[in-house]
Amino acid sequence: MPAIAKARIAILATTGFEQSELEVPQKKLKEAGASVDVISLKEGEIMGWQMKDWGRPVKVDKTLGSVKPSDYDALVLPGGVINPDLLRVEPAAINFIKEFHATGKPLAAVCHAPWLLVEAGLIKGKRATSYKSIRTDLINAGAKWEDSAVVHDGNIITSRQPSDLDAFTAAIVEAVEGRGTTHRTAAE
Repeated sequence: MPAIAKARIAILATTGFEQSELEVPQKKLKEAGASVDVISLKEGEIMGWQMKDWGRPVKVDKTLGSVKPSDYDALVLPGGVINPDLLRVEPAAINFIKEFHATGKPLAAVCHAPWLLVEAGLIKGKRATSYKSIRTDLINAGAKWEDSAVVHDGNIITSRQPSDLDAFTAAIVEAVEGRGTTHRTAAE
């Protein structure tokens, strides 16, 4: 059985996530066999942003306070402008990202979500990409910015925009497969 079929993957988001940047990885990772939890600050639903207006709500599976990095084999950070801007001022979200990064497991951020990597102090000296409007933010934080669909440096995977989501999700699957999984249930 491929490692991705045993993997537990967290998607950390709040209201204002770019609709496709949460839903496409969620769908493709589930299709690959992974268990995927949407994690947010509060229970209930979070509202997506669809290009230029509000999108659809997505159910929150777990709250940030109820999970720990060891529960998951990969962490996905969707973009949109609003979502990462709200999360980067939440100490619990930044601490979770820092703690997750320390595990060495795949940490994937798309579009504006690399702002969270900047806030967590994880981007300095790393090759990375992002949506073009935050390129200077990443460079100022010490990243070696590239205009590529996906950049993988260490355990950090970054991607530019919705049109790169197939490559982004494939890189997450490949990274999880390359590590195997570390999560085990009580039944195993």
